[in-house]
Amino acid sequence: QVRLVESGGGSVQAGGSLRLSCAASGFIYSPYCMGWFRRAPGKERDGVAAIDSDGRTCYVDSVRGRFTISRDNAQNSLYLRMNSVKPADTDMYYCAGTRAGFGKIIDCGPQENYNYWGQGTQVTVSS
Repeated sequence: QVRLVESGGGSVQAGGSLRLSCAASGFIYSPYCMGWFRRAPGKERDGVAAIDSDGRTCYVDSVRGRFTISRDNAQNSLYLRMNSVKPADTDMYYCAGTRAGFGKIIDCGPQENYNYWGQGTQVTVSS
């Protein structure tokens, strides 16, 4: 079975940095898109960043310029470098991968395109 396991979350002061990691297992072929999503208590889940198999990326406006997404296709690993974090970044962060059939970075945004999800890692930013 496919598993995605996030790590690297924790508590950090505003202005600090964290690197989240996602280790995938059970894939025969690397998914075209991998992405990070986040959810705060009582709110809906939102996209944070996504990356396709060629390294093209997209970001939600609120993190653009602060966060960097990257991946290792051979290892099916995904990373999110979070710089200059803010209290508003406090969320549970989820790693996800898309199902087969996509070939454009625009396909990496909709949550409906992702079949595989991790259990999340908590990020808490204090001020």
